[in-house]
Amino acid sequence: MRRDLLVDKAKEGNQKAYKELFDQNVNNLYRYLRQFSNDRDQVEDWVQRAFIKAFKNILSFQGNSTFKTWLFKIGINEMRTDLRTSSKRPNDEFEENIHGDKKEPDNNFEWHEEMKWLLSDLDETKKNIFILFEVEGYKHYEIADLLDISENSSKTILHRTRKILQDKWLKNQR
Repeated sequence: MRRDLLVDKAKEGNQKAYKELFDQNVNNLYRYLRQFSNDRDQVEDWVQRAFIKAFKNILSFQGNSTFKTWLFKIGINEMRTDLRTSSKRPNDEFEENIHGDKKEPDNNFEWHEEMKWLLSDLDETKKNIFILFEVEGYKHYEIADLLDISENSSKTILHRTRKILQDKWLKNQR
């Protein structure tokens, strides 16, 4: 069933549509939010709260973006709220690793799943943009909408993040 049709049916109160929307999106949202906490219970709580808010407010969903994008935005907001109220950031034990190195990019650099350790030093915004673009396949205009930034900021931050990750990867290869 098409997602926009599912949303319409969910808006009418159809429980099967709710379940299908949940089934289609729960793993992606969990996998995404998992990048921001090692506490599986906390991540499950964010996912659960995101779905509860999405379904509770489904009538306000206008379809200007996909349901998945809207749900991810709710999930990001749940994560940020918890991190603000607990006065800690994910990966707080790490310092951001930005150096003014002017080394030229290695065109052979390619992202691989087993390289997740590279993300540990990134701040929330850089990590969000990188994961949304490279892993989840979002476009810059969608990322801009999700994170309330400009499309150009998304592109710039992604470019800088790739450079940071590449430099870290190259240092580890030595």
